[in-house]
Amino acid sequence: AKLFDGVEYPWEVLANIGDFIIELGKTLPKDKFDHPQEDIWIAKDVTIAKTATLNGPLIIDEGTEVRPGAFIRGKVIVGKDCVVGNSTELKNVILFDNVQVPHYNYVGDSILGYKAHMGAGSLTSNVKSNKKNVVIKNNVTGEAIETNRKKVGAMLGDFVEIGCGSVLNPGSVIGKNTNIYPLSSVRGVVPENSIFKDSNNVIIKKEDLS
Repeated sequence: AKLFDGVEYPWEVLANIGDFIIELGKTLPKDKFDHPQEDIWIAKDVTIAKTATLNGPLIIDEGTEVRPGAFIRGKVIVGKDCVVGNSTELKNVILFDNVQVPHYNYVGDSILGYKAHMGAGSLTSNVKSNKKNVVIKNNVTGEAIETNRKKVGAMLGDFVEIGCGSVLNPGSVIGKNTNIYPLSSVRGVVPENSIFKDSNNVIIKKEDLS
């Protein structure tokens, strides 16, 4: 929580993840976390495949599974009970508890909320093709927020479901409890409690009265 103190927008913390990990790592209890090499702290019950590659700064919390071929490039916080899957690559990201990135995912310069799930082959794109700074665009209000960063991937709220093969373009913000259809190309802000079928077809979920 301290990482987000005084922050207006979540992407503002992206520049500080690495330094925060190094300071937080020093305070982690030694009876619960191993410190196998400089700037890496891994909970003792974490399962890590032999073919996974782990670079620091890095913290992996309890109950998480890191599967074969996973590539963690550094500046990564992985919460409790997460899945970092086969051939998944992480760089400068925060995965909150129970996040799953289980199959061939790339997640860079992004924050994934509690129980967010990325379907097989879904990716975050974190750099614009013209290499200009990323601007967060609200597709409903027309508001544009300058991030002052060239690299911003996606901000996923709690319980977000990303369909297989989808691309989250730079600066995508997905509200909590939202579903993204498979093979989607997402840009800008997608509201919470919605279903994204395509850019012209975003449906607000009906309230469950049962």
